[in-house]
Parts: sequence; structure tokens; C-alpha cells
Amino acid sequence: MITPKAAAFDLDDTLLHNDLSISAYTKEVFHDLSNNGFILIPSSGRSQMSMKPFLNQIATVPIYISCNGAEIWDGNDQLLYRETFSVQQAHEIVAFGREYNCYAQAYGNDRFYYNQKSVFSDRYAATSMLSGEYVGDLESFIDEPQTKILMMAEEKKISVMLLEAQKRFKGKISVTSSKPYFLEFNSLLATKGIALSKVSKTLSIHLHDIIAFGDSLNDLSMLKAAGYSVAVSNARLSVISQCDSICLSNEEDGVAHFLSEQVLHKGGSD
Repeated sequence: MITPKAAAFDLDDTLLHNDLSISAYTKEVFHDLSNNGFILIPSSGRSQMSMKPFLNQIATVPIYISCNGAEIWDGNDQLLYRETFSVQQAHEIVAFGREYNCYAQAYGNDRFYYNQKSVFSDRYAATSMLSGEYVGDLESFIDEPQTKILMMAEEKKISVMLLEAQKRFKGKISVTSSKPYFLEFNSLLATKGIALSKVSKTLSIHLHDIIAFGDSLNDLSMLKAAGYSVAVSNARLSVISQCDSICLSNEEDGVAHFLSEQVLHKGGSD
């Protein structure tokens, strides 16, 4: 039996169902946890505005992590920390994507700005609940430091680009992937693991007392930083192999079931 004081968890494909819903069971468990003094720490690749519709459903959240660790916010939506990369680095990233004729987008003013009119922008707007704006030449458009640049393509293309980007930007930019068709660029110091370490200090909780849940590559730093790591059963195999335990899938409310049993010491529920 483990006795954590807090849980950090990814949203998409970890906590959320595939239709982006949160079950009544998960909400009930999270409210019980919060009422018992247990701290919930959502940690997502999503932007802050894209996270908000979900945060409002899952009980008291005193602090949360957005943009793969580039931002940390308190429960009143006040920015506590932001890590960006330079305009020059942003231009280098966009130029890399252009070599592959890849869809790319940047963020600002609670919306995203993209370089190609395609199904990717429509899908992203629907799932992120953000408005998008076509700007064409993204490199020319970007004139201030960025928290994140996202590229999208078919899975095989992203697999090739991921390996090449990790080589090209090694030691300069954090390159990761939260979904097989996503390629994500953040500051080298913007990872979920680094952000969780900052959150633990803010909350005066040791990392050993935090349990982390995730499913994909962008969750690995957080899973390694936490005292105990759990992969949902639908996670990438490379993630599962590096975790302490496995819980039920996102579709089966795995995070809630695990916390109910291990923290609240209750049996499973439907």
C-alpha cells in the first residue's frame, strides 16, 4: 500500500475518456480525495485555456501545469512560472518543420496560429476548445518568445521527424510527443518533470510523496520525477516499461480506481 499526499496526472488519454469526458465516478473520487486533504495536480500539454473546462469539473485544484511544463498556475489562474524559448529558436523550429512540409502552430492571446489550412487545424480547434487563426508564414508571424510550438502529421512522418528533431535540437530545445501524430517543442527547461519539482517546493511536499499518472512520451519526465509512477494500460509500451505500476485504461477510469483503492482504501466501483 502506498501513501502519497498528492497526485500529478496527465489529461488526454490518461484521465479523460476518448470523447474528452470525465466520468461521474472520477469526479466523485476526486471530490473525496480533495475533501480528505489530498492534493490534485493536473499536468497537461494543453494550454491553460484549453485545460480550464476540465479543471472546473474535478474538484479543488490548488495548482496545475500546462504546455508540457512551460507554465505553472495556481488555483485562481494566476501565473506562477513560465519558461519560453527565444524568437530565433522558434524560427529554427518552424524552418525544421518546413523541411518536411509539416503543419505547425504557435500560441498566444488564448488562441493558436497555424501555417497551413488543413484538417489538423479543424481537429485541434475541436479538441482543444481554442480558436485558431491562419497566418501562412509562421516564421514571419512569430516575433516574441514562445512557450510551445506544435506540429502535426501522419504517425509515420512524426516518428521520423521526432528522431531527427531530437538530434538536431539536442541540448537546445525539449522535443517530445503526447500523441503519435503530435510533435511538440518547448524550452529545454520546460518539461513536466521540472515543473513538478517546482510545484513540490511551492506546496512544501517532497517529490517522494507524489504519485504520477501518464500515458505518453511527454509524461516520462514527470513519471520519473515522482515518488511513484503509474501508467494507464493504454499507454505507450515504452512508457509502461518505465513505470512502477499499471492501472486500468483512461476509458475505464484507471486513475480514479487506483487512487480510490490506494489512497481512500475503497474497493472498485462502476
